[in-house]
Amino acid sequence: MMTFLLFLLAGLAEIGGGYLIWLWLREGKPSIYGLLGGVILALYGVIATLQAFPTFGRVYAAYGGVFILLSLLWSWGVDRKMPDTYDWIGTIICLVGVGVILFAPRA
Repeated sequence: MMTFLLFLLAGLAEIGGGYLIWLWLREGKPSIYGLLGGVILALYGVIATLQAFPTFGRVYAAYGGVFILLSLLWSWGVDRKMPDTYDWIGTIICLVGVGVILFAPRA
């Protein structure tokens, strides 16, 4: 359960921080948006280190699949762009890959 929560928090921090920087640079919002976005992105890096998995590369590779799911949900909820069938199929494929990366038996 902690693994899932940390992936969720890291994903929301990365997407939320990136979104604030997007608003600052692409939509002309005040620079405080960019500053806050940068702080949140740094927080994302800290959250990811709290995972119990032993290697940086494995955690970040697995996180990529989770990030895909969260990005589609963000797009749907914030941008009001509903993912299509192929988005969902691709996401499922990625999440299966996450499961293999994180939980496959290893010697």
